[in-house]
Amino acid sequence: MLTALSTIAPAQRRAAVVPAPARKWPLLRRLASPIILVLVWQAASAAGLLSPRTLASPVQILTTGWGLLISGALPWHLAVSLGRVVVGLAIGLSVGTGLALVAGLSRLGEDIVDAPVQMLRTLPFLALVPLFILWFGIGEVPKIALVALGTSFPIYINLFAGIRGVDPKLAEMGRVFGLDRAGVVRHVVLPGALPAALVGLRYSLGVAWLSLVVAEQVNADAGIGFLINDARDFLRTDIILVGLLLYALLGLLADTLVRGLERRLLAWRPLLVRS
Repeated sequence: MLTALSTIAPAQRRAAVVPAPARKWPLLRRLASPIILVLVWQAASAAGLLSPRTLASPVQILTTGWGLLISGALPWHLAVSLGRVVVGLAIGLSVGTGLALVAGLSRLGEDIVDAPVQMLRTLPFLALVPLFILWFGIGEVPKIALVALGTSFPIYINLFAGIRGVDPKLAEMGRVFGLDRAGVVRHVVLPGALPAALVGLRYSLGVAWLSLVVAEQVNADAGIGFLINDARDFLRTDIILVGLLLYALLGLLADTLVRGLERRLLAWRPLLVRS
């Protein structure tokens, strides 16, 4: 038995040392299942198993999207929605960042700011729509306000956690090297909280589009959300899916831009340098 074990063990050790074969065509392997699902979807639609009123076929969605693009309707609605998101996101990020700095850098600021923010964070958007209409009317202001409100919370939570998560030993080291409080905040605390702030930015970008869907139900006459709501009344699932795909692509594009920003701003992190 000992002889058998002695002959098996070296073989097992050699097998463990052999590197795993490299995966070929990784992009094709990742895209294979989505492509198969789209083909099955198209085949089911062509066979009559899926009604156009229930779910439009991929070919019909592409045809409708191309028609909206050529007619100029899709670029117009997209420009209106982008304008609302940009303005609301700028306001929300400014407010959320300011509140996070006040609460994160001061115990007194935390006592004053954190509790109201946490209470507001739990309120659903739909419950605030009637109040926003009463306060701001039915124009652009309530739409932008909803986007700003929704985007302020992710940046606040992540930046606050990032500030409080900075190693106190680093701050003490900065004081040893002669930095005052403002210098410690500028050169130690804020750079240390930057990764968390960028995570909050990614969440805020996602929430911005979710808030816009709710905001564009408030007497909107343009925008992607208006296009989807109008198509719903006429049972145009192809237009609805065009709008949803556009939302998905915009979210993916925004996330890709933030990832690029992370690689540039956080180049000092060894993991990002190797990637």
